[in-house]
Amino acid sequence: MRYQRIFTIVLDSFGVGQAQDAKAFGDQGADTYGHIQAHMSLHLPHLRKLGLDALYTPQAHQGIALRLAEQGPSKDTLSGHWELMGVPVDVPFQVFSSFPQDLIQELEGETQHTFIGNKAASGTQILSELGHVETQTQGKTLILYTSADSVLQICGNEEILGLEELYRVCTIARKLTM
Repeated sequence: MRYQRIFTIVLDSFGVGQAQDAKAFGDQGADTYGHIQAHMSLHLPHLRKLGLDALYTPQAHQGIALRLAEQGPSKDTLSGHWELMGVPVDVPFQVFSSFPQDLIQELEGETQHTFIGNKAASGTQILSELGHVETQTQGKTLILYTSADSVLQICGNEEILGLEELYRVCTIARKLTM
């Protein structure tokens, strides 16, 4: 079959069902889309039309929807992107349990925010543990963490901090980590 156009849509951290290797990474029962749908209705008519819901149950749709799984020995956003583009990753990227204190100090100096957390944790776990601190300080304190991959993540409440400020902080973090 010949296609006029092919679009690849990557929704990072938007898991559809549990991965086959979930047990190896402590992710049994993971299913971001399914868990969101259990608590609220997402309005995704175009993705559904293309086949998003067909990933759970067979149904008619206009596109080809697939669940992909990394072939390499890691659970990492970056290596997943590399594999998607045809570059196999045979050795896992370095992952972090925390980030160097000098990086945190430089980030705090440039952003004028205090960072708490600085450890490996799931997004829901770190929010349960430290989210109240971030809201109590009205955005002066932000959460910095990693989640079993090689990515530095910053969590800030956009209603308190403002989206522009969150982007500014993340731009500075990106510059410092390059």
